Amino acid sequence: MFKKILIANRGEIACRVIATARKMGIATVAVYSEADKDARHVALADEAVLLGPAPSRESYLVAEKIIAACKQTGAQALHPGYGFLSENEDFARRCEEEGIVFIGPKHHSIAAMGDKIASKKLANEAKVSTIPGHNEPILSPEEAVEIAKKIGYPVMIKASAGGGGKGLRVAFNDKECFEGFTSCRNEARNSFGDDRVFMEKFVEQPRHIEIQVLGDSQGNVVYLHERECSIQRRHQKVIEEAPSPFISEATRKAMGEQAVALAKAVKYQSAGTVEFVVGKDQDFYFLEMNTRLQVEHPVTECITGLDLVEQMIRVAAGEPLGFTQADIRRDGWAIECRINAEDPFRNFLPSTGRLVRYQPPDVSMVQAEPERFGVRVDTGVYEGGEIPMFYDSMIAKLIVHGKDRAEAIAKMREALNGFVIRGVSSNIPFQAALLAHPDFATGNFNTGFIAQHYADGFKAEDVPHDDPLFLVALAGFIRRKAREREAGISGQLPGHEVQIEHDYVAVVNLGGGQNERHPLHISEFAGTRGEALVKVGGRDYRIISRSRLNDVRIAGTVNGRPFTAQAERGTAKNPLAYRIQHGGRAVELSVLNPRAAELLALMPYKAPPDTSKLLLSPMPGLLVHVAAQVGQTVQAGERLAVIEAMKMENILSAVQDVTVAEVLAKPGESLSVDQPILRFA
Repeated sequence: MFKKILIANRGEIACRVIATARKMGIATVAVYSEADKDARHVALADEAVLLGPAPSRESYLVAEKIIAACKQTGAQALHPGYGFLSENEDFARRCEEEGIVFIGPKHHSIAAMGDKIASKKLANEAKVSTIPGHNEPILSPEEAVEIAKKIGYPVMIKASAGGGGKGLRVAFNDKECFEGFTSCRNEARNSFGDDRVFMEKFVEQPRHIEIQVLGDSQGNVVYLHERECSIQRRHQKVIEEAPSPFISEATRKAMGEQAVALAKAVKYQSAGTVEFVVGKDQDFYFLEMNTRLQVEHPVTECITGLDLVEQMIRVAAGEPLGFTQADIRRDGWAIECRINAEDPFRNFLPSTGRLVRYQPPDVSMVQAEPERFGVRVDTGVYEGGEIPMFYDSMIAKLIVHGKDRAEAIAKMREALNGFVIRGVSSNIPFQAALLAHPDFATGNFNTGFIAQHYADGFKAEDVPHDDPLFLVALAGFIRRKAREREAGISGQLPGHEVQIEHDYVAVVNLGGGQNERHPLHISEFAGTRGEALVKVGGRDYRIISRSRLNDVRIAGTVNGRPFTAQAERGTAKNPLAYRIQHGGRAVELSVLNPRAAELLALMPYKAPPDTSKLLLSPMPGLLVHVAAQVGQTVQAGERLAVIEAMKMENILSAVQDVTVAEVLAKPGESLSVDQPILRFA
């Protein structure tokens, strides 16, 4: 077995590999860019080597620097994680040539299956049904449009070396195809150093189901059941689960056996994933093979009890698999939510900056350990750390394991309630809304689920709540507890002590100067602390909580049912207001005595400033291109500017016909949120 391995990656996957290596008694070496010098994976590893500047093309994508780091530290093997160089045939070959064991498949397997064009050809030769498309590299946007017309819209434009949603676009017409090809190729070049792009027919209303395979150097290959990955936004997976709620046992077996046959055809060693598109009648078609560890591998680990990273290391060390296909169990149900630094209420734009607060839910399953039926968090961040603009937006992966799907969904919803993230926006409200959607609960979805149900974007009103008055009652409970603490302060002037009222008015801010009011009556049970009866809207809420008033995460019971919520005093506009979050829903409200509520109603509303004549940066990022000049008239839908953030190109287009009066930012400038780029006449 290896004594020391280097992890050629960053973030949560680097931390994940370190956890298994530590369990196996293997020393670890981290590599890092200048932007990651204070990153969690650097602190966790036994050694760390600086690669270079922040951009990945100058650090994590430079094979020579990584190989030099192996030699410098004496690392015998290298784990590539996912993304970056994990599916780079030349890098895997170089490692082999330098005597460094690549903890992944051999370079010939990567060449045959990791390249999406090559894998399609191989599948066709093996008589595997594949989706119609053009499997040769496309050289220009004009050629892309002509090919798309022959295939028939809609088409999917994909980078050959792509992955993780990078270098992928769906086009429904010539304009989208032309622009999508250009953006796809640029993203592929920046993220993978390979700008080859191909095209295939986009199958509408499909399910995305993938099979995890594992092979050794003795020719043994097994499949570890399937993962359902159909909940996607812009082809980026959002929620993954294992097993799938859709396919039958017969389909599962057939897909598994086909995945094994493909893996054996290329003498596959290590962990890999064969992806399929599955129709409503359970017909399935080979899409591609990812010759690496997948982001969503933890759900497979939960239901099988296997540590996939450990298996990869053992296979790379020459050990045979310690089990056969008949030994693979399928125990319970696992779900993973990707917690990303993005603002779902602003079209999921990237959010970078400092994690002012980072408190994941209580963990009962640990990485690299086969524990069951609990909560697990895989992350590469910590409270006070930075989410940089140079890499992907993932903050953490939240994984739960239940005895069945209903229990897993309930566990995930409660875990999301207790996940505290401040300083950057996160997609937790969106995840909560998806989990609460009745079609998700019944398994009635496909890859178009998000586009279908949130066609106009995601809004606060899209987050359902089983009992909105509970949020009001909880704010009243907290206000009452705060009042009790104030009443207990010593040294108060006799006759003017703080009085503990029973009647309040909750004023809920609806935005735009609108609000709704709820009278509250709060009484505490005699001889108890942390317990009160709140009456609101004709309902009674008996709330018990021992959480401290300054805790963001509030846990307790309401009418005998456990709950976890988040509560904070003070907002940007109102230092006396409360912000209560539960079930993905957030409300801002003030809890006042009746007289104060009367006076508040008399206060005028100050409207926000008019920014309709400005193009504002919707996210922090790098301004790559300004497409308009002073005096130019731009029609609705035309490109105004391009911003790059977290390896994604974001095109800002005109929403109506405008004339540019002033250019306020220059290409190459790092923009902050809401920074003006253009002013219109």
